[in-house]
Amino acid sequence: MLSKSQARAFFLGGTFLFSAIFVFLTVDTVRQNDTRTNAQNLTEDVLKGKEIWEKNNCMGCHTLLGEGAYYAPDLTKVVERRGATWIDVFLDDPQAMFPGERKMVKYNFTKEEKGQVIAFLDWVGKINANGWPPKPNIPIDSIATPQVPQVKSNAVVLSQPEKFSQICIACHAVGGKGGNVGPALDHVGSKFDSDYLNRWLSDPQAIKPGTNMPKLPLTDPERKEIVTYLSALK
Repeated sequence: MLSKSQARAFFLGGTFLFSAIFVFLTVDTVRQNDTRTNAQNLTEDVLKGKEIWEKNNCMGCHTLLGEGAYYAPDLTKVVERRGATWIDVFLDDPQAMFPGERKMVKYNFTKEEKGQVIAFLDWVGKINANGWPPKPNIPIDSIATPQVPQVKSNAVVLSQPEKFSQICIACHAVGGKGGNVGPALDHVGSKFDSDYLNRWLSDPQAIKPGTNMPKLPLTDPERKEIVTYLSALK
């Protein structure tokens, strides 16, 4: 049983000790804040992207760093998982990338606005958040970071073009790796010639009106590289 003076000393001592710990932790957090958040990378595009994020209430569906709603996926590491190119195409028309599945609004962002949103998400993904978000026990990587299969044609080994790995593999599978939104492409070179594949990639709607496949932002060299790769899948 403590005396009145002992109880007072215990109370005051405990209050002082834990107040000192709280102040120390607060100062330490503030001191590390710029380094852990990579404040030097807060460019104008990142700030504009944050404005777009808040203006459209993206946290009403998504979470960032554990904050937000859980209706849609956590986007803390989305640039690392998907890649900037895929996100750029996805933002043009979310439903086209996942027909019948995604309920995300089509915001009709300009090219500049999409770049700003991606810059913001890229900055968020590089914040040192002590391992958040936790990695799943079963990797989600067949679409996010697919293992690139190699195709052998006429004794020549062809690797997947960069744009194919960034965009196409999210919807199509090759060698059992990739998405299942569109058909697998393992034997597409036996079904269609290079001319047809080139016209299809140039404008899918012109070949098959109403198709779910979006028109991809490919340069002529990028499209030619993908056509060469697809033609070898036999």
